[in-house]
Amino acid sequence: MIKGQRKGNGSFELSEAPSHLMRRCQQLYGDLYAREAGAKELTKQQFTLLCALEQNDGASQTALVEITGIDRSTLAEMVRRMLEKGLLSRERTEEDQRANAVAISANGRKALRAARSAADRAERALLEMLAPPERQKFIKALTQIAAHADTLTNGHARPRKLPRRKRAN
Repeated sequence: MIKGQRKGNGSFELSEAPSHLMRRCQQLYGDLYAREAGAKELTKQQFTLLCALEQNDGASQTALVEITGIDRSTLAEMVRRMLEKGLLSRERTEEDQRANAVAISANGRKALRAARSAADRAERALLEMLAPPERQKFIKALTQIAAHADTLTNGHARPRKLPRRKRAN
C-alpha cells in the first residue's frame, strides 16, 4: 500500500488510492473528449474501437476486446450499432465461422479522421494540467503499467504476489 492510503483507524483514503485516481483521470478525459467532440462526433469508446481497427482491420471481435479493453457484451452492442450507422463492416472469419472479422468502412474512416482532432485537443487539455517536465513522466508511467497489463492478459506472465508490508504501529 502507498503511504497515506489507509488511515491510522484502518479506513481507506480514496483521494490517495491509485486505482481511484486513475478512474477520476479517465472520467476527466471522457468529459474533455465529449466537450471537444460534441454530440455529432464519435463517442470515446467508438473512437477507441475505430483506432484499434485502423491498425488491426479485419480483427475478430474477440481480438478487439483484448486490444481495446472494452468488455465483450459492450463491444458486441457497439459493433451492432456502428454497423447500422455504416461505420463498420463485418463478416465471418475463414478460420472460425463462429467468429466475426470487423473492418472500418469508408464512412468509418471519415468519422475517425473528424474525431481525431477532438481527441488530440482533449489529450492536450489533459496533459496541460501537468507541468511540462511531468508530462513525459506521466505518459511513461502509464505506458509501463499498460505494458505490464498486456503481459498479464495475454498469458505471458502470471500476476505476481506482492510482498506484504508490515504495518507501521
